Amino acid sequence: MSIFSKIIHGEIPCYKIAESDQFFAFLDIFPLQKGHVLVVPKIEVDKIFDLPSSYMFELLVFAQPIAKAIEASFPCNRVSMVTVGLEVPHAHVHLIPINSASDIDFSNEKLKLTPAEFLEIQALIISKL
Repeated sequence: MSIFSKIIHGEIPCYKIAESDQFFAFLDIFPLQKGHVLVVPKIEVDKIFDLPSSYMFELLVFAQPIAKAIEASFPCNRVSMVTVGLEVPHAHVHLIPINSASDIDFSNEKLKLTPAEFLEIQALIISKL
């Protein structure tokens, strides 16, 4: 079972943003930017393009209001959707507020946020959904 499946099943705590029958969204605890959210399917599939076709469309539909809420919560030019998939063998996308392409460079140092900061970010994004 992947770490994301353990988060989805409540075995590992997270800062949940949204949930549906098929998907789960939560704050990345090693964010590149404030408001960095992970969107994962509830089915455990390693590679994003190995998801059933129906999930591909539904993933975007599920992520859209979250991306809009992130954009409304943090000053940015746009919210980028990035698929890297090397860190955890469970398909997922990153929603990251950005002002330049360098904001999504995963070799950049990750932000170190306190639990209180994560809770504040979580509440802010949820309030915009």
